[in-house]
Amino acid sequence: MYLQGLANTVPSQSFTQKDCWDIFIKSETSKRLKQRSINIIQKVLLGDSGIDKRHFALAELEKLFELDAESLNRAFEQEAPILAGKSFDKALTMANLKAKEIDALFVCTCTGYLCPGISSHVAEQKGLRSDLFLQDIVGLGCGAAIPTIRSASHFLSANPKSNVAVIAVEICSAAFYLEDDPGVLISACLFGDGASTSIWSTDEKQTGLFCYNFDTLHLPENRNKLRFENNQGKLRNRLHNSIPKLASNVVSKLFHRQNSKNNKVGQIISHTGGREVLKAIESKLPDYSLSESAKILRKYGNMSSPSVLFALEEYLKNNNADRDLWLTTFGAGFSCHSCSIRQM
Repeated sequence: MYLQGLANTVPSQSFTQKDCWDIFIKSETSKRLKQRSINIIQKVLLGDSGIDKRHFALAELEKLFELDAESLNRAFEQEAPILAGKSFDKALTMANLKAKEIDALFVCTCTGYLCPGISSHVAEQKGLRSDLFLQDIVGLGCGAAIPTIRSASHFLSANPKSNVAVIAVEICSAAFYLEDDPGVLISACLFGDGASTSIWSTDEKQTGLFCYNFDTLHLPENRNKLRFENNQGKLRNRLHNSIPKLASNVVSKLFHRQNSKNNKVGQIISHTGGREVLKAIESKLPDYSLSESAKILRKYGNMSSPSVLFALEEYLKNNNADRDLWLTTFGAGFSCHSCSIRQM
């Protein structure tokens, strides 16, 4: 299938890491944490985490950690379709399509739960056709963008004259949680909000960028090292300190499986993860620089599922797509996914 348009968006309000520290240390939340926890947050927010700023859809950041589960999910229900819709509009313009020309809409997220899902809200908001195929994919965490695009490719195989939109949207600020656990504390210092829409069809005329060669690995024995847990209705992110090593090992394994198929990789476009994750992957695959991913991490933090598509847009903005690109994502599960993009 061929890429017709790719557009990303973030909420308008942004905060530097120092802004986040200043807000946190004055908040009521800081008063109930141990000094060791405060020291961890200070080290991440005021040190070089690889992040300069992050964007948040939820207002009143200083009260965010005191909101109950119902308020957080209500905020997700309000903000996720709005952010998704903004990226959708931009992608339609790039693809030279009208909303009613979209035949299927796939949406992935992990930072909130709606039933019916975000796809229903976006379809109503944007006036999509009532016979549109809607598919919401949840539970895949940061790695979700590639398997969702893979699902879109299956739809196109069965319906080759269709236009398919894929939205990855995360309101990470609706899933912030703090307690005296180092992994929980660090994750709250890394994540930001964002949305990406890509539009696909079997027509190569628009961009000539062909997506193919999907692959995946699942390691459920490592599930508890990176996952969301439910704590009194709130999403609590577990983040083990072995994740950089685990992620780099699995990405490396997928990469070498790709190369064994005689598909020479020209450039790797990775999920942003975190600074230590990117460094670990580069150490495993030293012939490749993850500069686009590092740049997106610095500008926006880890946005979970949309991050890899922000990095892809960054690469396409500054380079001709004359090299085979290998995209990889990883996250909850523990799982890792990949696909290739080639200029045809």
